[in-house]
Amino acid sequence: MPGQHVTERDAVDAATFANEVASGYAPVVLRGQVRHWAAVRAGAGGDRAIAAYLAGFGGGQPLDVMIGAPEIGGRFFYNHDLTGFNFHRQKVALGQLLGQLLSYATDDVAAPHALYANAATAPDHLPGWEADNALDLPTGNAPARLWIGNATRVATHYDQSNNIACVVHGRRRFTLFPPDQLANLYIGPLDNTLAGPPSSMVDPDAPDLARYPRFSAALAHAQVAELEPGDAIFIPAIWWHHVAALDRLNVLVNYWWTHEETASPFGALVHALMAIRDLPPAPRAAWRTWFDHYVFDDDAANAGAHLPEAARGILSAGSPARTERLRGFLIRLLGGRV
Repeated sequence: MPGQHVTERDAVDAATFANEVASGYAPVVLRGQVRHWAAVRAGAGGDRAIAAYLAGFGGGQPLDVMIGAPEIGGRFFYNHDLTGFNFHRQKVALGQLLGQLLSYATDDVAAPHALYANAATAPDHLPGWEADNALDLPTGNAPARLWIGNATRVATHYDQSNNIACVVHGRRRFTLFPPDQLANLYIGPLDNTLAGPPSSMVDPDAPDLARYPRFSAALAHAQVAELEPGDAIFIPAIWWHHVAALDRLNVLVNYWWTHEETASPFGALVHALMAIRDLPPAPRAAWRTWFDHYVFDDDAANAGAHLPEAARGILSAGSPARTERLRGFLIRLLGGRV
């Protein structure tokens, strides 16, 4: 695949992660970062060993499992006319999921159903996990989320939060695209998504360049990494990523966190679609000036500096008090209308 390899380094301590990895805005592979985890050590014994280890955390809530027919080839996506999806969801007990995954793996089923338990929070679904498999990196007390399945692929998407993903069992291939490749990724519906954030319509493993010609430019900027058990990858917020689980039984753990609590930028975009995008060219350009001045210019944080501090209101420096003031102002401004 065109592009380049993700920057790699050996495992880091908490201070180095905060100062040299998470402070940047580029993905970084951390080789061997969680090699010491009990789960990784258990998985070294094979699929049955990791399944037995995971089953020991039974007793939690059933998992939300995505299930796709063999015909989808492990790629969870839309149906042919985008009116729905090529999979369905079902609540499944951990033991039942593991049993089915082992059955597919040990019987060497050539074309199994695609199974994927996604974003299962450890405290709710695998209680006790974090005591045995603690991540010694600063992630804002984010809970561990487990992703358990067979050879599946998740469409290229972004997260609004920083993300560190740790491979426990099986191999994972990450294909990442910088945020500025948005237009070249041919994003799908914003309000009818596979699992939260919007996704690219293009399959990076088999791109239809006749239908999506600009994707070739995205591929030139792609960064690729293949992770083994014990490896981790840091993915900054808003970076697009396609994730492929490559083996018969795969387990990944991830953590999402932000540097500080903020409102949803995506929500602001959606409101701008309604309020600004369809204006005539002249007023739309005028509002672009406002957005540049108050939001996007490098000096936007100082847009109210000419006012006395007590009079700056929602233009004051970021703080919890200003956030509450902004919320109150928005409620009054919208008057219950959106």
